[in-house]
Amino acid sequence: MRVSAVQMDPGHDKAANLAQAARLIDAAVAADRPDLIALPEMWTWLGGDRAAKFDAAETLPDVGDAAAGPAYVLLREAARRHRIFVHGGSLGERAGDRLFNTTVAFDPDGREVARYRKIHLFDITAPDGTAYGESRIYGHGDAVVTYEARGLTVGCAICYDLRFPELFLALRRAGAEVIMLPSAFTLLTGKDHWEPLLRARAIETQCWIVAPATTGRHRDAKGEARDTYGHSLVCDPWGKVVACASDGPGWTSARVDAALTARVRRDMPVLDHRKLA
Repeated sequence: MRVSAVQMDPGHDKAANLAQAARLIDAAVAADRPDLIALPEMWTWLGGDRAAKFDAAETLPDVGDAAAGPAYVLLREAARRHRIFVHGGSLGERAGDRLFNTTVAFDPDGREVARYRKIHLFDITAPDGTAYGESRIYGHGDAVVTYEARGLTVGCAICYDLRFPELFLALRRAGAEVIMLPSAFTLLTGKDHWEPLLRARAIETQCWIVAPATTGRHRDAKGEARDTYGHSLVCDPWGKVVACASDGPGWTSARVDAALTARVRRDMPVLDHRKLA
C-alpha cells in the first residue's frame, strides 16, 4: 500500500484551507498515486478563539447521511473521485454545545470507515512560557479506533497522543499495522521531540507511523503568533524514517511493506514477551 502524508499551512480562512487541501490532494495523487492519503490535524481552521473555532467546526453526519459540512464533503468526494482511502487528519466537530478534535476516514467509495476523537488534550506550557489549554475548548474522546484499508489495519491517533505509548500499545493489540498521527506540533516542542517520539512509537509497536503535520504560522485567540513544526514523515516498523516533507506546504509518500512488518515482528516478538499491561 502506498501512502501520502500531506503537509499544510492552515490559518483563519476556512475556504482557503479547504482549497489548499483539495489542491494538495490532487497534486499528490497525480504525482505519487497513493492508495491512502492523509491530512494534518485541524487543517480546516488553526488558531483563533473558541467562538471562531466553533463557527468553523462541523456537525458530523450519521454514517451514510448525504447531508454534511464542506470539509466532510471535500474528504468524502476526494476519496470517491480518486478511488483511494482518505484519512481526514482532524477537524473541529461540533456536538451540541461541545467541540471535539476529530478524525474521519473514508474508503474509495466515499463511505466513512472511522471516526476518532482525540483522547489526550494539549494542556502544557512550552519552553518559552507559552501556555496551551486545549481542554478549555475541546472535549476528549475515550475510544481506541481502527479501520481496514487495502488489507491492512490502520490505527487512529492525533498529535499530543504521541506522548502516551499506552494508546499505541492498545492500537497494536487491536491489530494495527499502520498508525496515523495527524498533527499540529509546535515548533519549540517539535524541533526536539517530533522525530524521536515518532521513531520510538514505531519501534515499540512495530507499526508503520504516518504523520502528516501543519507548518507555518497562525494566530491564537490573543493574536499572538504560534508556529508549527511541519516535517511530516513516515516511519517503518524498525523506526527508520523512510519519507519526510520539506518546509512549507507539500506532501511526502512511501510504500508500506507488509512483508517488512511481518519480518520485524517475527524476529523480535516484543508483544509476546510483554509482561506488564
